[in-house]
Amino acid sequence: MSDLFSQPFEEDDVPERETAPRERRVVTVSELTASIRTLLEGSFGDIWVEGEISNCKTWNTGHMYFTLKDGDAQIKAVMYRSAVRYLKFKAEDGLHVIARGRLAVYEPKGEYQLLCDHLQPHGLGARQLAFEQLKKKLQAEGLFDTKRKRPLPALPARIGIVTSLDGAAVRDIIKVITRRHPNVHLVIRPTRVQGDGAAAEIADAIRSIGRVRGVDVVILGRGGGSAEDLVPFNLEPVARAIASSPVPIVTGVGHEVDFTIADFVADVRAPTPSAAAEIVLAAKDEFHTRIDRQSRRLRASIGACLERRRTRVHFLSSRRGLAGFPARLALRGRHAAELAHHLQHAMNAAVSRHERRFRTLSSRLETHDLRRRLAGIRGQLAAAAGRLAASMRRRHDRAQAQLGARAARLETLSPLAVLGRGYAVCWNEDRTAIIRRAEEVAPGDRVQVDLLEGGLLCDVRDTHASDDPKNS
Repeated sequence: MSDLFSQPFEEDDVPERETAPRERRVVTVSELTASIRTLLEGSFGDIWVEGEISNCKTWNTGHMYFTLKDGDAQIKAVMYRSAVRYLKFKAEDGLHVIARGRLAVYEPKGEYQLLCDHLQPHGLGARQLAFEQLKKKLQAEGLFDTKRKRPLPALPARIGIVTSLDGAAVRDIIKVITRRHPNVHLVIRPTRVQGDGAAAEIADAIRSIGRVRGVDVVILGRGGGSAEDLVPFNLEPVARAIASSPVPIVTGVGHEVDFTIADFVADVRAPTPSAAAEIVLAAKDEFHTRIDRQSRRLRASIGACLERRRTRVHFLSSRRGLAGFPARLALRGRHAAELAHHLQHAMNAAVSRHERRFRTLSSRLETHDLRRRLAGIRGQLAAAAGRLAASMRRRHDRAQAQLGARAARLETLSPLAVLGRGYAVCWNEDRTAIIRRAEEVAPGDRVQVDLLEGGLLCDVRDTHASDDPKNS
């Protein structure tokens, strides 16, 4: 029997173990990612995730991207614009929230993320958080400061009213005012006081009624209601409009226990619309709330009906056949948003390059500006013209000096100069020759004698030689 340890560690001649061939399946990255996406979307429906927000950023497209984390892990999340606009508070880093959504895979980057369709603060209502955030912001700006509060007019002649024409508030205000001061003039600016877009309408109504000539004070009123009904009065546009109003504003929103942001910014806060009318006219009668209660019951009924419809829609949208389609559509929307962002960046870069090239060409063109070159040529021509004029004056002076010298010399050689000294010129009778010697004429000849001034016609009577002057 051979010893186990006597065998070599490796034997090259031992044949390899024959194994049955196994089929190899190769998938692409896209196929693998699609399989992962199908697995995640099929395994997880709507889920609620609790965590702390970090890296929160809202793009110019309106989509909000953030990360949910706890002490051990984190997950990326996105909330699209259609869901962000329904948030009742401002999502920010460090906020502990509970998010509802679905898991999805973003195929271009191979990432899984949470598509949120609802977000609520942990341990605090969304509306209450939004209320506290806005209250803290406006208080830091000094909008709640009592020093900026304006006193109400003692007896207003014209009262502005901003409220809804369908509610009981406008009727209560009119009833109190007409009972206490029948001759007062009322200016009513109707507006919606609840629902989406009501805050913008209220702010516009406050600004427009403040521009009406003669309005002394404005009552901003709304009947009682639930916290949801008073949301427009807790929004920033209404607070800004109240702070910038040129006339004092008295708020009468909801009931006595209801405090809104508009109440803190207003010059005077009344517990109800009727009390606001009493305060404006310094009256203390009891206010009426019967129609307000009926209005609250109607709004509560409508709210319950809407909540039932909303629950039904949510149940239908969570079915398996529709679960994946909204997520894929949302992912395509994100991809399109990213492409649009990159395109905008590329367009801005191209415009910047063309602007730099335009400035370079403009500066180069300015160096070859014909107006500048013509100005230089004009300067050279002016200098040359000055030099030419100076040279011509010098030559003229030299020529004039030469002419004077030659004229003086010619003057010295002129016969007239000799005649001026008393001499005369004697010609023959036909003035064809000058007579220089006496023997050139005979007695009886006629001669002409030129003097300095005038001449003489003489008859020769006798001649004599030059050595005998007495025979003249």
